[in-house]
Amino acid sequence: MDTSAQIDLSTQAFGAKSQGLGTTKLYHRDAWSLANNVGTLDRLADSEIGIAVDQRFGIQELSTTALSAVFKGQKGSVGIGIARYGGELFNQHRLELGLGSTRGILSFGIKAGWFQTHIEGFGTGNAFQFSLGGLAELGPKFFFGTQLTNVNQTKISKYSSQRLPTLLQMGTTYLPSENLEIHVELEKELDQSPIFKFGLQYSLEKWIILRTGIHSYPTALNFGLGLQKKNYGLDYAYGQNTALGSTHHLSLFLKR
Repeated sequence: MDTSAQIDLSTQAFGAKSQGLGTTKLYHRDAWSLANNVGTLDRLADSEIGIAVDQRFGIQELSTTALSAVFKGQKGSVGIGIARYGGELFNQHRLELGLGSTRGILSFGIKAGWFQTHIEGFGTGNAFQFSLGGLAELGPKFFFGTQLTNVNQTKISKYSSQRLPTLLQMGTTYLPSENLEIHVELEKELDQSPIFKFGLQYSLEKWIILRTGIHSYPTALNFGLGLQKKNYGLDYAYGQNTALGSTHHLSLFLKR
């Protein structure tokens, strides 16, 4: 099986929080840590489960649904996630399992993922990939994160010459105050130009959070809103691309 279709499940950001912040991924500590940066898996204070739905450009075939959970332990954390992207003619399924730990100022993680790609008339392919991630606390207000996705450069299937994207992501987060977060990231795929991302988050109250962000390719401006109590919350994000249209992202989370 061979295809030039975009492998969206292996590259997109998960959770409306990340989407509202320009698809920045590397610092956020939530139920979507497994998908966005497995290196933050052990940075959660509590176990957490999340559900997300993405709707892109008014096209049902570009929608994503996902479920993710992180279980916090004394010596580390475990994450498991499942997602589906696409419609009847083209769709993908993703199942991931990850482990994370923290040693001093450094948190790190590793995950394994199973991808299934189905194209009507061509068949179904399966692939396994491995990824690494980390987050370092450089100071009380500075963090550096990185993730290498698809370390083994696996192919869509054993019958295809096309590989799942191999991504290197690096970024910094600055926390100038309790209410403000600033995120700057670069994402580089093999043989592709780097993508720049910027996200800004401001907490009006402890339970009302405003977000905005941009990313350079495809060029888009994102906005987000978060509502959260102690153990549960809701996030919404809206993205606008002048050429393609708008995207909507909704996610819910529950902490234990």
